[in-house]
Amino acid sequence: MSLVGAALIKSLNTAMAKDSEGFDDLLKNYKQEYDVLNKKFEQATLLVNIDSLKESYKELELAMSDPDLWADKTKALEVNTKYGQVKEKVDLLSNIEDLKSEIDFMLELLEDDNDESLVSDLKTYLETLSRLISQLHSQSLLTGQYDSADAICEIHAGAGGTDAQDWAEMLMRMYLRWADRHGFKVEIDETTEGTQAGILSATFVVKGINAYGLLSNERGVHRLVRMSPFDSAHRRHTSFAALNVIPMTQNDLTVEIDESELRVDTFRASGAGGQHINKTDSAVRITHLPTNIVVSCQNERSQLMNKNKAMDLLKAKLADLKRKQNEDTLKQLTGPNADVAFGSQIRSYVLAPYQLVKDLRTNFEVGDVTAVLNGDIDEFLENYLVYRHKNNQNLD
Repeated sequence: MSLVGAALIKSLNTAMAKDSEGFDDLLKNYKQEYDVLNKKFEQATLLVNIDSLKESYKELELAMSDPDLWADKTKALEVNTKYGQVKEKVDLLSNIEDLKSEIDFMLELLEDDNDESLVSDLKTYLETLSRLISQLHSQSLLTGQYDSADAICEIHAGAGGTDAQDWAEMLMRMYLRWADRHGFKVEIDETTEGTQAGILSATFVVKGINAYGLLSNERGVHRLVRMSPFDSAHRRHTSFAALNVIPMTQNDLTVEIDESELRVDTFRASGAGGQHINKTDSAVRITHLPTNIVVSCQNERSQLMNKNKAMDLLKAKLADLKRKQNEDTLKQLTGPNADVAFGSQIRSYVLAPYQLVKDLRTNFEVGDVTAVLNGDIDEFLENYLVYRHKNNQNLD
């Protein structure tokens, strides 16, 4: 063999060895990541109590198949809601176990075959597994009486003028995008436009299992720091907006209301909605005189539909008020009242002079502000659920 040929073979062998080392390092990193995910899965299953969950699922399946179930509508709604909640956890567990089996099989194959396409698939599977385990972990921490309910969300602009109104709209968009990512259905019932930009307030309902349990942890004042687009000198401004969240259960909608205690006003809706929304007085505002609770709806196509939706919102608010009155402390459901201004925020979103979003309750923070404002808030939700769980149960 020529010296050139021998040198070429040596060079190829060296390159293959380096490629093999790189492959081995990558596979090792993925195995370590998988070990971490397995530990997190074990922690989540301890909180879920799988045996009890599966037993509840069997009992609820039998109850759902009972032809006499709907003879008692209230009981039927409770069973149906509980069944949906338990089934979601059972299905999630099944998906995780199936995915773990696939990953175990892929790792066995990769021990004997340096298949780069298989490594790419493994990376995707691990990302999916991480997302599902985080979802299970969050669900395992949602044990409150109303956590599984739909969520009525209200956003209000606070201190900061036009910047605050723009911030209120940005905050609403963040939650709508988060809800869309997770397959929640959203109904926007009312928006009041700002004087120059953004919104003064908005009411929307997020529908889906655990919507309230997740979003209730976002209740509070949110602070934005940025170079103001509304300041001709482009100075840094601080503005505030607040989110309030209350549960909306099927039982709430059975609350009876005396029509004589209501004042119903109709008005022309503002904002987007086409010709119909601008040409008719279809929007409805209802004031419950004994409590001075005010609700409104403007996004349905008729005055009657808006009134019916507003009545549902009012029933939920009255049910929530009744719960508060029967509790020893208001903080269990609503948390303390606070001014929408300095010193009362739960989270800060800083766009200038640096990029950071920080939760002031848990001290969890991320630097990708754009991703957060686009609805990537799952890590904040999970960290607060863990924080709440530890504090409620005095865990280390």
